[in-house]
Amino acid sequence: MSKPITLYSHATGPNPWKVAIILEELNIPYTNKFIKMADMKKPPFEALNPNGRVPAIEDPNTGITLWESGAIIEYLVQTYDTKAALTYTSSPERFYVSQWLHFQMSGQGPYFGQAVWFSKFHEERIPSATKRYLDHVKRVLYVLNNALEGKQWLVGDKCTIADLSFVTWDMMLPFIFGDDLGSLELEKNYPNYFAWNKRLMDRPAVKKIAKEKTEAAATHE
Repeated sequence: MSKPITLYSHATGPNPWKVAIILEELNIPYTNKFIKMADMKKPPFEALNPNGRVPAIEDPNTGITLWESGAIIEYLVQTYDTKAALTYTSSPERFYVSQWLHFQMSGQGPYFGQAVWFSKFHEERIPSATKRYLDHVKRVLYVLNNALEGKQWLVGDKCTIADLSFVTWDMMLPFIFGDDLGSLELEKNYPNYFAWNKRLMDRPAVKKIAKEKTEAAATHE
């Protein structure tokens, strides 16, 4: 029996919960340790992640400490997914999985994050910046919708980390768009994306993490 991995997390941040989904999918024992925003960029947490952000993990089974959600996900599947349930070991599929994981890290997360910042938190309203990032959110939906034409999953015939990596930022769409969410008409304008996202949200591990994330947001800073 593996010793539990420690996942350093935040109640509302999407990236730690992205890692939690993979841990749940693979039935890897772990404990979720929430870090306050104010404590991330100072000791002792900076000793774990010099960038002062979550997620980070400590794995007592291998002695590794790792940060950056994409790197953590790759580590988890390479170390614990011995049956390749969430990935592929053959070419070219394993490279396509990596391709989509990298796109999520570079093309979804950062732009969705900036959309949140400029639409909700920036001290000065800058309509041009807000529009830029909201438009990019729509662009990501367009890319995914096109890629999923005639397909259930992004790579091959099964759900992989390529698909699951998008879930927690997609869960932010209602917060990003607020009352304007309906204007996206997701089912009409992005039907392949809409059906794919529903399949993902119906997975037991995703349901469990979505519930825990909601509960954590209500009880943690």
